[in-house]
Amino acid sequence: MQKSVRFNEGHAMFLSVVARKEGTKRGYLSKKTTENSRWHEKFFALYQNVFFYFENEQSVRPAGIYLLEGCTCESVPVPKVSTAGKETLDKQHYFLIVFGHDGQKPLELRTEEENECDEWVEAIQQASYSDIIIEREVLMQKYIHLVQIVETEKVAANQLRTQLEDQDTEIERLKGEIVALNKTNERMWPYHVNQEDEDPDIKKIKKVQSFMRGWLCRRKWKLIVQDYICSPHAESMRKRNQIVFNMVEAETEYVHQLSILVNCFLRPLRMAASSKKPPISHDDVSSVFLNSETIMFLHEIFHQGLKARIANWPTLVLADLFDILLPMLNIYQEFVRNHQYSLQVLANCKQNRDFDKLLKQYEANAACEGRMLETFLTYPMFQIPRYIITLHELLAHTPHEHVERKSLEFAKSKLEELSRVMHDEVSDTENIRKNLAIERMIVEGCDILLDTSQTFVRQGECAHIHSISHVHLSGLVVRLSSPMYPHRRNRDQRRRL
Repeated sequence: MQKSVRFNEGHAMFLSVVARKEGTKRGYLSKKTTENSRWHEKFFALYQNVFFYFENEQSVRPAGIYLLEGCTCESVPVPKVSTAGKETLDKQHYFLIVFGHDGQKPLELRTEEENECDEWVEAIQQASYSDIIIEREVLMQKYIHLVQIVETEKVAANQLRTQLEDQDTEIERLKGEIVALNKTNERMWPYHVNQEDEDPDIKKIKKVQSFMRGWLCRRKWKLIVQDYICSPHAESMRKRNQIVFNMVEAETEYVHQLSILVNCFLRPLRMAASSKKPPISHDDVSSVFLNSETIMFLHEIFHQGLKARIANWPTLVLADLFDILLPMLNIYQEFVRNHQYSLQVLANCKQNRDFDKLLKQYEANAACEGRMLETFLTYPMFQIPRYIITLHELLAHTPHEHVERKSLEFAKSKLEELSRVMHDEVSDTENIRKNLAIERMIVEGCDILLDTSQTFVRQGECAHIHSISHVHLSGLVVRLSSPMYPHRRNRDQRRRL
């Protein structure tokens, strides 16, 4: 005899009381029984993703409970009946709750008002807990985005406050100079009074002399400016500015590519995974896209900072932006480490015709410009090396006494260290996957291949030859190298396939 399912009935009774008082949707509905297909009017209350119904509104104990997680709800047309009862049925509006497995019959309900039927359908469709989790994740990403923007604005505000303090100090210094000049003019006033009595010819000569001094001063400054424009330092600064402008353009294009990846592929596939007949599961969507949405939010913030710096041209200060960006670039480790696996999952999903058809429909979007999903998934793989190359070129045209020199060198060293770590992790991950693939090919298995210290070297065909010099057996030779056993490094580990 099969045992009945036990559940915490006391908590269910408590939730039923809460549902009757504070439920999302409450009211009378007609419910079709499964035994005799008759309709009975019950009082229903929806609380979160639990659906209670009572004999009437004053009932304390619920007559039944339905769990709505994973179910779908939709309006259905009026069933066909004889002419005698058609007038009565036209006043009724039906909707159906379909549960996510074959063992549960759908729940048929009806109401007399069309707008009330639509309200019930909409409330039940929004009762899924998984949709609430997805919405929470989206809101959390937006919150993190806003927090990072606030931190960036705080840094900018502190810099602006420092500049204002420096300007106040400069104003006080200039006021002191003006006071000193006024005192000097007061002492020189008798001399100016005497100048009014000078001869007109002397005044003309002094005017010509003043004009010539001004012309000579302007000519001298013009030569100084021309010499600087042609100097190596000015040429280096022009190249440095051009590198910064190119970096801003590349960052704009990269953010645009990430936006296409998220808006044209990731979010539509998430919605498709939540449909009634999903062509792909949520786990596969997470495995294919990894944390690409978080990467997009990060680079949108960095891109806004770059555009703010360009607005202050010719003063280009970038070191503080990289100081903010560097601690967050560790999110690339997960993406790069599992990139090859995500492409394998995508290839397996393409075996499903429905998914392949849907994906081609997304790729036909004009924003994709004929590029496939694999192309967009590959873009983040090259972003860290692109930053390293840009900083290398930027340092080549940054003077050693420049205020940002040390900060840019530190940022470049941190990026190179991160790149090496990601490369090593990718190499180790690919080595383990190759060893596991080879171990599955061996008939009797091979325990030594399950050791993570084994390193894949090469593989190829081999032949076992008798003394009568003819081939007896051919197979595959796999050479492994193990740091744990130095005396085995020069010996091939052979297994028969």
